[in-house]
Amino acid sequence: MDGYFGLIPAAGTGMRMGTALPKQYLEIAGRPMIYYAVRALAASSRITRVFVVLSAQDTHWEHFDWSEFGDKLVVLRCGGATRAASVGNGLAEMRVAERDWVLVHDAARPCLTGALVDRLLDSVGDDAVGGLLAIPLADTLKRGGSENRVSSTEPRDGLWQAQTPQMFRHGLLSQALDSTATAASAPTDEASAMEALGHAPLLVKADASNFKVTFPNDLSMADSIIERIRLQLMLDQSGILLND
Repeated sequence: MDGYFGLIPAAGTGMRMGTALPKQYLEIAGRPMIYYAVRALAASSRITRVFVVLSAQDTHWEHFDWSEFGDKLVVLRCGGATRAASVGNGLAEMRVAERDWVLVHDAARPCLTGALVDRLLDSVGDDAVGGLLAIPLADTLKRGGSENRVSSTEPRDGLWQAQTPQMFRHGLLSQALDSTATAASAPTDEASAMEALGHAPLLVKADASNFKVTFPNDLSMADSIIERIRLQLMLDQSGILLND
């Protein structure tokens, strides 16, 4: 039977946040941001283990308590210079079967819910390629020109904004990342590496709450969403629905 494994690349520094502390360790609701990414995957009974890929020079991880995840959480200190390199190195160190599924998730997407994880697993099923969470673009897109002036309006029909997790079989994803390792520019996500091999990943509709924390103002938004998720879980146990 094919297994399911989580992989969280967390070797970056998050320069756009403008903080000395790497972005994945910034605090949200009393926890480092990466804690919520780990928790979302580890909470799934269908996922056997969650691997976190850190930089060999990371000195922050051990300052936090990860004991609640037990043996389900494994740390790999093999991070690379790019996301693609970190994921590729992590895949090489995981030592799982080629047909096993790997769910690659951003450390900076702390608002992932168990419902979205289940939707991805159920939707991809036994797909020959794999798939990713994404949302159809709703906003009008403008292409900027000189002096930050609009040069054109881009049609948004058929355009989706990629999220994570992105779920592919270990062997096929490893092959895709290896094949793009010498490209002029590294793939920015796993799906684009798969596309470079000629595959067409499945788009699984998610929602905007599963956003990537990129700029300082995003922290307060993530904090609010996480608090709402926590409250809803409490109310669910009481059979009460938290209305919008």
